[in-house]
Amino acid sequence: MSDQRPNADGSGPVFHGAVSGAQFAWGNETVTQNQQNNTAPPPGAEALASLAALVADLLRQLPEAGLPDRDREDAEAAAQDVLAEVDGTGEPHPGRLRRALAALKGALAPVATGVAAGTAVGAQEWARTAIESLTSAL
Repeated sequence: MSDQRPNADGSGPVFHGAVSGAQFAWGNETVTQNQQNNTAPPPGAEALASLAALVADLLRQLPEAGLPDRDREDAEAAAQDVLAEVDGTGEPHPGRLRRALAALKGALAPVATGVAAGTAVGAQEWARTAIESLTSAL
């Protein structure tokens, strides 16, 4: 930006640079300003929100599945990685999201196939449904 220079008559601000979308009032006793920015959500935002809700729900149910601690911790870490990618603060990195989803599905696979010992009754069907939902989410 360049240095500040007053107007020729010295009565107001001088702006150097973009002021797109900004609102200014100068020398008014009372002023009311309103601004409404209606923008459409970015493409895929609904799918990401749906995936985030699915993973958050899965995280809530995970302790009841009866997974061994190590497997549960791996599943929780993978779920947190998915949530970090789809947190809405920016475009998710496709590679990181794909790997996090694969890790989460991989952690649930032993339960879904019945290989994991000590899982709760109904956990096999729950894990199978969770994997199918994660696969179809994106």
